[in-house]
Amino acid sequence: MSIPFSAQQFNEIQAEFSKSWQELLHKAEHGQLELPKDRRFSAQAWASHPAYLLMAHAYLLSGQAMQKMVDTADVPDDTRERLRFSVMQWLDAMAPSNFLATNPDAQHTLLQTKGLSLAQGIQNFFTDLQKGHLSQTDESHFSVGENLAITEGQVVFENPLFQLIQYTPLTAQVYRTPLLVVPPCINKFYILDLQPDNSFVRHAVEQGFTVFMVSWRNPQLTDTDGILQATWADYLQSGVLQAIKVVQDISGAAKINALGFCVGGTLLASALALAKARGEDPVNSLTLLTTLLNFEDTGVLDVFIDEGHVNAREHQLGQGGLLFARELATTFSFLRPNELVWNYVVNNYLKGQSPPAFDLLYWNADGTNLPGPFFAWYLRNTYLENNLVVPGKVVVDGTPVDLGAIDTPAYVYGSREDHIVPWKAAYASMSLLQGPRQFVMGASGHIAGVVNPPAKNKRCYWVGPDTTGKKVVPARDWFDAAQEHPGSWWLHWSDWLAGHSGTRRKAVKRLGNTRFVPTEAAPGRYVKVKAV
Repeated sequence: MSIPFSAQQFNEIQAEFSKSWQELLHKAEHGQLELPKDRRFSAQAWASHPAYLLMAHAYLLSGQAMQKMVDTADVPDDTRERLRFSVMQWLDAMAPSNFLATNPDAQHTLLQTKGLSLAQGIQNFFTDLQKGHLSQTDESHFSVGENLAITEGQVVFENPLFQLIQYTPLTAQVYRTPLLVVPPCINKFYILDLQPDNSFVRHAVEQGFTVFMVSWRNPQLTDTDGILQATWADYLQSGVLQAIKVVQDISGAAKINALGFCVGGTLLASALALAKARGEDPVNSLTLLTTLLNFEDTGVLDVFIDEGHVNAREHQLGQGGLLFARELATTFSFLRPNELVWNYVVNNYLKGQSPPAFDLLYWNADGTNLPGPFFAWYLRNTYLENNLVVPGKVVVDGTPVDLGAIDTPAYVYGSREDHIVPWKAAYASMSLLQGPRQFVMGASGHIAGVVNPPAKNKRCYWVGPDTTGKKVVPARDWFDAAQEHPGSWWLHWSDWLAGHSGTRRKAVKRLGNTRFVPTEAAPGRYVKVKAV
């Protein structure tokens, strides 16, 4: 396949490259090259070897020229984005730092350790081959239920799709309106309950909220109870709406508060729209964290989605089977390859180092399989066709769904550097929802922006003016008017949620009720099942 370019623009890029190349050679000849502002080449060993330093600069210069060529290619925008993604993948893979023969820092380590680093690197490589994935953290350091997901609670309900956890109160009094958390079904819930010092769940319980958590089941190929044929409708009706009913029953509240994270937010909003269409209104407030409802702008993920790909997935998985967790994990890792792939290739294999213990990356490697029919429906109706934004386009068991019918007070959160749910795409939910709504943007990315406990006093967040009764302004206008605040958005959210949680009453340590008797301690057994 040939790619058309404007001859004039191509010549301009070539001339600029030639000029920069001559300047680079001149600096190298006179010993004027400095370390590049790129952490792949930040070790002093690069500066100590002029030939390698020149190679690093030449690589970066060539990469810039290739990216400019992509920008000027005479192709449709979607083709350009796929081309840009492919070029970046190739450039990141071919960095001199990724090869022992062209990485002076790894060579220095090899000499300093008298070859032990290489021997250990080879051992690390074969260990990862056995595990089936690249190690990003010391996985031996963590265990779910022992030092992860240890907020005290009980499983009070389960069905073939999920377990429902109720957490034990940590305050003498609790708000009357409980909170149901719906995490993404493509990941395990304990990203919101890592360790006590960074647990969103524990924070919410400490603020006096009665918290319930959906723990999605991790289906296996050997399952024969029908979960391999589970659909989007099943996740709405037997998942989210069933969880809401159980929380209502246990708490005695006619309306509850609900929070959805990522795909969990998409499921939650869809379930609430379905309930509205059936004349039900079970939720008092809605929180959406890094959630897509309008899939017009899906960021870099858009490069993977087209009719051919979705057709192939429907043929492969539409009637049953599994999308394996490892496939999703690999896809997400290569969205940020330098940070999540090549960094570990260099450190683990070339330098023979062991990755440090990091709870977030342990969770990242502890993935969840997805039922094929659910995934195939999700791909077509969200990423490909964006059907959720069209009133009545999505029909669940004969009932048309309209997200615009949701008039519940809403707290919508997006992360400024999110590469999976761009913050402007998260903000687009503001135009769909019809009730009073508050948009808050946090610093950092998809996960780190969400998991930002107040005690660490890190990062910042932005809050815009009150939008109650007002037309939603464009995202850029919102940001221009927003005020920056230091620290975590968690406290701002807690204050907002308290305003929708009623009065306080005496906390009851007994969990569940006579209809929903606790069966096992949190975090339950579903979350402990490993994807294979």
